Amino acid sequence: MSSIILRNFLRGLGLVLFQVGILSRLDLSLGSFTFVHLIVYPFFILLLPINTPKAVVLLFAFFTGLFVDFFYNSPGVHAGAMLIAAYFRPFALKVLEPNEGYSTKFSPTMVQMGFNWFISYISITSFIFCFAYFSLDAFSAVYIFRIFMNSVFTIIPSIFVFMIIHFLFRSKV
Repeated sequence: MSSIILRNFLRGLGLVLFQVGILSRLDLSLGSFTFVHLIVYPFFILLLPINTPKAVVLLFAFFTGLFVDFFYNSPGVHAGAMLIAAYFRPFALKVLEPNEGYSTKFSPTMVQMGFNWFISYISITSFIFCFAYFSLDAFSAVYIFRIFMNSVFTIIPSIFVFMIIHFLFRSKV
């Protein structure tokens, strides 16, 4: 049990440090096309074991988002988006639940759940996070097109980068 906690803690710490140390300094704009962002730290919350209590997931999400907010100088935007993604995580898991159900030992990783399930899961939850993040950042429905474009063009490269990280640092469990 303690190895699972340690592995998830180190995964979360690594993703957050990668986000605030490297990805926060990247400028991926191409002229006036400023919709591309790389955001990988929410995958920490998405990869927590399935049987993790919802209150624990929400606490991890809040404090992770608050930590990232400190480095991005965005008071509460990351924390709010992380809370929304963590809140909807069980619904995404329920929608994608296999017929035989989940084992209590499962973590929603590619190794345990398969590639197609994993891509579906992180795509749905990433869209929820990104849409919440850019909505909270804009704080107006007037910018709905920009919010949608930012969400779509952030999900694609973020999932790609996370898949590379996942392949490099995956464990057998």
